[in-house]
Amino acid sequence: MRIVTYNVNGIRAALRKGLAEWVAESDIDVLCLQETKASAEQVDMTELEALGYVHQQWHSATSKKGYSGVLTLSRIAPDYVQEGIGMEAYDREGRVVRTDFGDLTIFNCYFPNGGQGEERQNFKYRFLDDFLQYIKDLRQERPNVLVVGDYNIAHQEIDLHDPKRNEKSSGFLPDERAWMTKWFAESGLGDVFRLKHPEEVAYSWWSFRANARANNKGWRIDYHSLNYEWMDRVTSVQHLPDAMHSDHCPIALDLTT
Repeated sequence: MRIVTYNVNGIRAALRKGLAEWVAESDIDVLCLQETKASAEQVDMTELEALGYVHQQWHSATSKKGYSGVLTLSRIAPDYVQEGIGMEAYDREGRVVRTDFGDLTIFNCYFPNGGQGEERQNFKYRFLDDFLQYIKDLRQERPNVLVVGDYNIAHQEIDLHDPKRNEKSSGFLPDERAWMTKWFAESGLGDVFRLKHPEEVAYSWWSFRANARANNKGWRIDYHSLNYEWMDRVTSVQHLPDAMHSDHCPIALDLTT
């Protein structure tokens, strides 16, 4: 099974930039998109449906239009679908959609960004703590869990191009980094890319400023977190920076299920 996570920074814009053509060449089983910035009725999905992605699980923001939103596309029907995590403060922003495929539960997530000030940073911290507890509880019943998406946190210094300059930037704050360490310790899920490529420098997001992408001055803030018991089923995990539909790049995970 090939599972791809991709923050598209607006699905309509990404489709105009050739997203469907890229998907057609990529042989993806489950495609998890974040920051769709749209609801289902606003998007012409004809091209993707023609490729077999007829199963579309949207969770769009109700708090304001054109904001946040996640979408999971698959060529096979999920056994179970859930929008949100049952917490209105987060669910109204369209941040999580769950799909179950056999023994595997996939969470497609767009974690809050704290860069808009103290109030949103505190909101982010609350989400992080609540989501960790939610996953810990769920794994008592569904132990095989994959949490993909834009976490909006670079965990270690290797995960961004200029760690010293960004020590006080949201996304690399000490408390955020500590939460990531706690996440991998307490959730029972591991950072697939870093476990498979412990010393590789790879980024998943680049600022639009200062020609950052061309100079590869980025951040790794998009992840696949998989339960450790299934880590030996991973045959490949790789960033795909040549896909240019967004300020992020997709990350592909190949998994034997």
